[in-house]
Amino acid sequence: MVQEIKENAVYTTQEAQDLLKISESTVKRLLKRGILRANKVGGQYRIMGKEILRLISPELERKSEDIYMKIKKRAVDVINKWPQ
Repeated sequence: MVQEIKENAVYTTQEAQDLLKISESTVKRLLKRGILRANKVGGQYRIMGKEILRLISPELERKSEDIYMKIKKRAVDVINKWPQ
């Protein structure tokens, strides 16, 4: 059953995990890296629906690709400057 993600709803990490069909460790990694933003309430993370929707939007994918290409270019530039 496909569940609708409501923009203004608040989800637990378990609910986000179920909605995105990802593991607990992946949710933790996304939170730690700031890819998925959340607030900590009573020692537990709460995630807004709009954050989950932002995560799965195509626009985010394009931004991620742009960031990856910039990092890759910098790495290649550094490697090319190494003495041979």
